[in-house]
This record gives sequence, C-alpha cells and structure tokens, in this order.
Amino acid sequence: MAETYLGIYQSPIGLIEIKVTAGAIISLEFVEEVREEERLDPIVEEAIRQLSAYFDGTRRDFDLPISPQGTDFQRLVWQHLLDIPFGQIISYQDLAKAIGKPEAIRAVGAANGQNPISIVVPCHRVLGSDGSLTGYGGGLWRKEWLLKHEGALLL
Repeated sequence: MAETYLGIYQSPIGLIEIKVTAGAIISLEFVEEVREEERLDPIVEEAIRQLSAYFDGTRRDFDLPISPQGTDFQRLVWQHLLDIPFGQIISYQDLAKAIGKPEAIRAVGAANGQNPISIVVPCHRVLGSDGSLTGYGGGLWRKEWLLKHEGALLL
C-alpha cells in the first residue's frame, strides 16, 4: 500500500487538509482542526504553493496530479467540473446536460457534493438553476467567498 502524505494550508477561509498517495492528490478539504501530523512530500508542497497563489489572486487554475476516488459516475461529473473556467458558474442542470444525462440533475448534485478535492476540482462553481447557492461541503459561506474571489458573484 502506498504511503499517504498530508499537508495543512491556512487559507483566508479556514484550514485546508491535503492528502496525497501514489503520486496524486486524493483529497483536499476544509477542516476545523489539524487532525494528523503533517507528512509533506513534493506534491503536497506544490499544492500549498498553488493554493497560496490562488488565494493571493495570482493563479486561476491548478496544475496538480489528482486521483479522486469514487464511482464511475462521480468521476465523470468531477471530470466535467474541471472544464468550468475560473470566474464562471453553471447550473446543476447544465452540468447534467454536459455529461449527457440531462435527466440526472439530482444525481449530478449528489456527485458534486461528494467531490473530495475541493477548489482544485471546482464544485463551488455549480449553482441551482435559479442562480441560488446550494450545497457546499465547506459551508455555503465559503462557496460564496470563493465565487466572489473569482469574480463570479458581485461583491
């Protein structure tokens, strides 16, 4: 079994825990407290550098190896999230159409909510059909902050 490395990044909107195994990020999530001792590797360190640049406003996208673990359907949804450009938003309905399953809006929403690699896989860029902020594992206030940071929502 491959070793797991862990990094903690103090973002402007809270602690972010980064986990890497087998040469790729498997999770990047907001946490309330440090739960484990850091075990850095070059990918964790690069993720921290890129997150820092993102929050500083000097990076708009990420160039990191990722390996989100989930069902085939979840991975399909997460792959399409990577196509949403910085500063843009789409609806769950648009995302369902993009993956070729326009009737699967609820399933797409559920898969979006299970995204294990937040920010890098930008699930925060998906809104309800009426433009409402719906669901975000890190809290709706963080989703709103991220969208304002990217210029997708007016301040």
